[in-house]
Amino acid sequence: MTLASEPRLRGRRVLILIENLSFPMDRRMRHEAITLRTAGYEVSVICPRGRHQDHRSFEIFEGIRIYRYPLYQASQSWGYLLEYSWAMLCTFALMLWISARRGFDYVHTANPPDLFWLIFYPFGWLGKKLVYDQHDLSAETYESKFRRREWLYRLLLFLERGSYRKASLVIAPNKSFYEIAQKRGSVPAEKLAIVRSAPDLSYFRPTEARQELKRGYPYMVAYLGVMNSQDGVDRVVRAAHHLHKIRGRKDVIFTLIGTGPCWNELKDLAGSLELDGTINFTGRVSDEDLLAYLSTADVCVAPDPPIELNHLSTMNKIMEYMACGKPIVSFDLIESKRSAGAAAVYVERDDPALLAAAIDDLLQDPARRQTLGASGYERVHSELDWSHSARSLIEAYSRLEPEFSKSS
Repeated sequence: MTLASEPRLRGRRVLILIENLSFPMDRRMRHEAITLRTAGYEVSVICPRGRHQDHRSFEIFEGIRIYRYPLYQASQSWGYLLEYSWAMLCTFALMLWISARRGFDYVHTANPPDLFWLIFYPFGWLGKKLVYDQHDLSAETYESKFRRREWLYRLLLFLERGSYRKASLVIAPNKSFYEIAQKRGSVPAEKLAIVRSAPDLSYFRPTEARQELKRGYPYMVAYLGVMNSQDGVDRVVRAAHHLHKIRGRKDVIFTLIGTGPCWNELKDLAGSLELDGTINFTGRVSDEDLLAYLSTADVCVAPDPPIELNHLSTMNKIMEYMACGKPIVSFDLIESKRSAGAAAVYVERDDPALLAAAIDDLLQDPARRQTLGASGYERVHSELDWSHSARSLIEAYSRLEPEFSKSS
């Protein structure tokens, strides 16, 4: 049966809205969309086109209909006004078109930004329900970038409260976000669910190590993720300098996988510290290459500094390091410890020299690397893989239409 000829059941049509990533590039939303589709929901997605991928205006991916609008991405703080205005205009226009052509019952919004509830209003009047999937704390993200709390910080809190109040269901990625929704948003427990970001072990699993990725070095330290100011990747560069120039270890290559607003700045920093050749900036890579890099690495690093935002956030990279059975060096963060448990070495304060020392210690202790890696691998497989999150997501949706939970 084709998607176009499937029966349109009331309460079984989900429209997902994404602004900050393209789909299916957004791994968490890809997992959620596929989970809903597998459970029998008709799923559509509105998102921007990707800069380096996901260029088509429309396509069907694993039965999910994807509608993309032209990308406009801010490069400076004032540009966010234009970016978000453009995104909301395009999203609303596509919502109207999809509503007329196919219809939907739930609007599932992935923040940032916390603006989708504003364009949801007319659909709420028509009986649609809003699902607020809170990926980031926008006010804390703003504070981490610009180090101030003024009217814009307060506006972000106002918009967050609007999302909480308008939603029929609030999805939190971890316990900290859950507690914030209760305390700051006054969201009752019956409207809240935790759906952790987690790797899908059906495809995200270790592969054969490829020693050529080490470029002739005996050891590799890997970082995976976005390169923004709050991600602390500069600590990795400075730790590499400390390891090479001060501790005298010439046998380690640092591989930084991903990109972001600070990518060029980080490359310049590496050059100024005379680390050319000892740090490999890969940019974005395919899932196949990503798994090869992680499977080849000896140590993986999570350098997110101990600021409030990072204490409260679940780091996807930590879960993916664990899925590949790798030992982790991380700063001592609340949610990172909840995720990694005994799979990581925790650095007590924000100091690249201490980060380098922890990496050095692990490189000198293969038995401990093996123990930490095995602990993380077992924890992901037994408690934290996507199958557990998928069940939580479907249970949460079943609260919106109890009659469907009985017939599923």
